[in-house]
Amino acid sequence: MQTISVTITAEEAGRKVRGVMKGRLGFSSHAIASLTRRETGILVNGQRAFSTAVLREGDVLTVEIGDVRPPDEKIIPCDRPLPIVYEDEYLLVVNKPAGMVALASSFLPETPTVAGALAYQKGASAVFHVVNRLDKGTTGLMAVAKCGYVHNLLRRMLHSDDFYREYRAVCLGRPCPESGVIDLPIGRKDGSAVARCVRPDGAPSRSHYQVLQGNALYSLLALRPETGRTHQLRVHMAAMGHPLAGDWLYGTEDPDLIPRPALHSYRLRLRHPVTGELLDQTAPLPEDMARLLRE
Repeated sequence: MQTISVTITAEEAGRKVRGVMKGRLGFSSHAIASLTRRETGILVNGQRAFSTAVLREGDVLTVEIGDVRPPDEKIIPCDRPLPIVYEDEYLLVVNKPAGMVALASSFLPETPTVAGALAYQKGASAVFHVVNRLDKGTTGLMAVAKCGYVHNLLRRMLHSDDFYREYRAVCLGRPCPESGVIDLPIGRKDGSAVARCVRPDGAPSRSHYQVLQGNALYSLLALRPETGRTHQLRVHMAAMGHPLAGDWLYGTEDPDLIPRPALHSYRLRLRHPVTGELLDQTAPLPEDMARLLRE
């Protein structure tokens, strides 16, 4: 079982185990209660401890963080290329190709999944929790936690400076002004189970954009979402009158041009939730998007 250990500081001396677990380690009350029931869930200096135990300076608190059982979802290993650009015992970062979804769904039952590709590479018993999901057509960097505890910590960091995401996109035309913030609420489109739209009663949504380069037909953009609404960047660029190239849902479908929305998760910078290390990864622009800028 995977564990995490911390040494109690002078400032933490006199606090109870549950106080340190909630504070420094970020456990919920429910998780602490569950760990208390395990024989080796919580240890102090190698001995079983309960959440009410009082800690002293120099004590070593060890807590199990591995999942007790794998997720209920049946993951079928699939032999599909999925580059791993960073990995340690707690998490990994993958460079997702187009045509792959994070997890299996009833909408796309035959589509290869990130979970399936990782199960093929790491073993069917391995447990993975996707943090920042990407649409089927979107390429680029995704963080994947190796246990529920790390997943919860990373999810709390989303849309903060500790979990910075930057995208590259190719849109039709050239936005004017060439940089700015799109602040338009997004909600479901009436009559559709998939599409979203800008609507007054939608959820608050903010996206930053900047034109990096372009030609007579297309512009390469840097996009940064402040919020995380479904299809947010695609909806916002379409609302500006500059839908993404190849966006069949919010623009014009043209498989001969590019068979997917031209969107790429280019940069992922995050503060490691366990070690505190700053991880900063980038993924090169895919060829199908780069080709548009050469035409």
